[in-house]
Amino acid sequence: MSKDVLPIEIRGVVPANAGVAIFVGNDEKVFIINVDPYIGDVIVKLMSGVQRERPLTHDLLGSVFKGFGIAVERVVITELKNATYFARLILKQQNELGQAIVELDARPSDCIALAVAHKKPMLITKSLFAKVEDMSELLTRITTSGGETE
Repeated sequence: MSKDVLPIEIRGVVPANAGVAIFVGNDEKVFIINVDPYIGDVIVKLMSGVQRERPLTHDLLGSVFKGFGIAVERVVITELKNATYFARLILKQQNELGQAIVELDARPSDCIALAVAHKKPMLITKSLFAKVEDMSELLTRITTSGGETE
């Protein structure tokens, strides 16, 4: 794994005005990726292991990956441009001809959902991590006050 990335994990999921705030980070810093309500609900259900009656898009992708011998390797949050995060989905395909690594541009929300569903690492580039605002204090206030902020 590259030395230019740091491991991160989901630290909290909080309903927000226009969707869901996903707090991600590590012991040093936590930052927020805002996602739409649907994908926020998907991520929460994946984290809690809730069984779904019918497959969702991320379940379908997982089935397609499995059918073609593809596995999610990791996801990397790479950039922030105009208040929008960008990410890369790293896949590995293994078959009788060998192994191939494929890197795809993807929404961070989809990457997070796939990482949770497949229990794979989430990473952030060191350069981006240095730029994001630390929201650890906000997360602590929200979790200790039961969701109320000042």
